[in-house]
Amino acid sequence: MPELPEVETVRDGLARHVLGRTVTAVEVRRDYSVRRHEAGPLDLAARLTGRRLEAAVRRGKFLWFLLDEGPGRGDDALLAHLGMSGQLLVRGPQAPGAAAAPGPAGWVEHPHLRVRLALDDGSALDFVDQRTFGHLSVPDLVATSDCAAGGLGSPRPVVPVPVAHIARDLLDPALDRAALVEAVRARRTEVKRALLDQTLVSGVGNIYADEALWRARLHGARPTATLRRTEVTRVLDAAAEVMTEALAQGGTSFDALYVNVNGASGYFDRSLAVYGQEGRPCPRCGTLVRRDAFANRSSSTCPRCQPRPRARRP
Repeated sequence: MPELPEVETVRDGLARHVLGRTVTAVEVRRDYSVRRHEAGPLDLAARLTGRRLEAAVRRGKFLWFLLDEGPGRGDDALLAHLGMSGQLLVRGPQAPGAAAAPGPAGWVEHPHLRVRLALDDGSALDFVDQRTFGHLSVPDLVATSDCAAGGLGSPRPVVPVPVAHIARDLLDPALDRAALVEAVRARRTEVKRALLDQTLVSGVGNIYADEALWRARLHGARPTATLRRTEVTRVLDAAAEVMTEALAQGGTSFDALYVNVNGASGYFDRSLAVYGQEGRPCPRCGTLVRRDAFANRSSSTCPRCQPRPRARRP
């Protein structure tokens, strides 16, 4: 599933290539891809047609377009969640890296195209989703609880209603890091579960949680209540560091399902220390990396660098 670096790579591409464009038509190819828009696909199309894409904003793994306001128009946004395989691809004459084409007839149709937004310069923004866990919707905006900017990409202190419960992420300038440290220590859970809790800190998924814990020399099963402030700070710093490095390389890609708006895959997977490295030597000590089941997924660790905590006696 795309995590913060992958979603930020997409947001940055959208900000550079489609902002200022007006939606001239909306074609919903698969109703399920707009299932979170309760009024249905016709209403979604009506609320987007004629609207200008004014800002591309991200918080954690969610991204949205702020839309222009005007008479008869609500204060709302086009919200996208990429799910496991969602892609937002810029198509047409203005698409980065694409050869000039006369229009839709010149485009190669993606087999998993779910929603297409035609834009006023003859290009289009396509929502492509093979596994169909992603979705688009047009929800209302609400004020942020701390009066700070809703996310990266706009100074407006608003977020879409479905994002209101999502915590700030580790790359958000408005994040209160000291308060987050105390919130992690107050949870009665394991440190990896805390990292994955999007209501506590957003944007971290399985890949970067494993990499951060390895860098911090902590096992994911360590109870948060036993962590010192310095240990929580160390793992949060490690998570921010690894995501920043991944962002600089365009994110992580293991197959063709994650691509940026240009259709290019990220390649941070070449730099991963433990995630997906089962049976290979730890880059730090040489011990073979271990993979264990974790919440219908897996956890990858170095048994020497990240010793599992001893079970407490009853």
